[in-house]
Amino acid sequence: MANPSLQAHREARRRMMLEDPVAKVIPVVAIPSIISMLVDSIYNLADTFFVSQIGTYATAAVGVNDSLMMLLRAVAMGFGVGASSYISRLLGAKKEDEANGVAATALYTTIAVGILMCIIGFLFMEPLVMMLGSTENTKAYTMDYARFILLAAPITAANVILQQLLRSEGSTRYSMFGMVSGCAVNIALDPLFIMVFDWGVAGAAAATALSKCISLVVLMIPFIRKKTVLEVSIRLFKPKVKTYLEIGRMGIPTLLRSSLMSVATITTNNVAGNFSDAALAAISVGNKCVRFIGSMIMGFSQGFQPVAGYCWGAKRYTRVKECFRFTVLMGTTISVVLGIIIGIFAKNIVGLFSATKDAEVIRLGTLMIQSQCLTMVLHMIVMLASGLFQALGRALNATIMNLSRQVIAFIPCVIILSKIFGVEGLAVAQAASDLVAAMIAIPLIIHLMRQINKYAAMDPEQVTTE
Repeated sequence: MANPSLQAHREARRRMMLEDPVAKVIPVVAIPSIISMLVDSIYNLADTFFVSQIGTYATAAVGVNDSLMMLLRAVAMGFGVGASSYISRLLGAKKEDEANGVAATALYTTIAVGILMCIIGFLFMEPLVMMLGSTENTKAYTMDYARFILLAAPITAANVILQQLLRSEGSTRYSMFGMVSGCAVNIALDPLFIMVFDWGVAGAAAATALSKCISLVVLMIPFIRKKTVLEVSIRLFKPKVKTYLEIGRMGIPTLLRSSLMSVATITTNNVAGNFSDAALAAISVGNKCVRFIGSMIMGFSQGFQPVAGYCWGAKRYTRVKECFRFTVLMGTTISVVLGIIIGIFAKNIVGLFSATKDAEVIRLGTLMIQSQCLTMVLHMIVMLASGLFQALGRALNATIMNLSRQVIAFIPCVIILSKIFGVEGLAVAQAASDLVAAMIAIPLIIHLMRQINKYAAMDPEQVTTE
């Protein structure tokens, strides 16, 4: 029999998701997600800032390892987002026991996969970093960083899963606490390990690895103290085919998107490395600075998803549409305001990450940031569309959206524009791909909104959405 206090907590959470005004519930759920995503962005910026004091080669090496981190997170995000989407719909339909089984299965499976990826990475370390886009000048730095990233792979995987599980039930504050605690440790240890202990690039990676361990401990606390709707006890681990198939329905599109982000980064690194190490460093700095804005939009998307999933599972179709409209409005405001601010100060921002004030790094990094600020609203539309399709279990549409920005649009833009316009074409490739991806997203959104209108006009018991 369910614990009375836990059952009361579940009912209170359900009422909030389904009954509270959208303008209240979306910020309540989304703001902790936004803070978590900003913290994740600060993780990367902190490493890049302190490492940039070593030199251009070291800065480039951190950028190369971004693709390795993305690849590790891609697998975890595949399980996490797939499980999160499924769990939100199960909770909306009052199937708590089944939701717990999905949560535990996703967590322990992903940890095992993280261990496997760590072993494979160490066995093929040197060819791995060269494939990621390292040059001969940056190889030693890249390998120093990669060792610690691989050692922390199972911990990173567990962090990603726990964050997604907390978001799936709307407990985004706990997720935020885990991210903030890890970030604080990372920022404190970076200068200590890099400058005081003189560990160089390896010190930045070691600080990141230790910060992941702290985040894991903090994220586990609400589960251990039973302050969450979900449970993740090992006894609930039930590797059923049905569970993996349901996780895979929405997890595979996310895995494709996240892994293709890594492929896109690898492609960019290799193209940039063919121009110069300065170009490789500039792309690294530019990406991380723009990601700061993108992390806020992603936070809104992740905060919006569990609310939409709850409403969809409860057949509250009009509320789903209302939630999406509100999130788009907020996302547009953030994109415009921050895009203008960061675009104006782009040159100064890039200069902070170049201790030697390398003119080429500053020029290319500024061009990259300013071009993406111009298309930030389009990027927001694509991101929120992908989140909407994931939340509603629309696997095909989610796959199309996830492929559009990183494969259909970005990689061709990188190759074609860099061939025609040289390194400047490479710098504006992401902005061009956002334009193409938005042209794909908008018709899909319009079609889904029309379907939702149709469902809202019908008897809920007669609606079949699968």
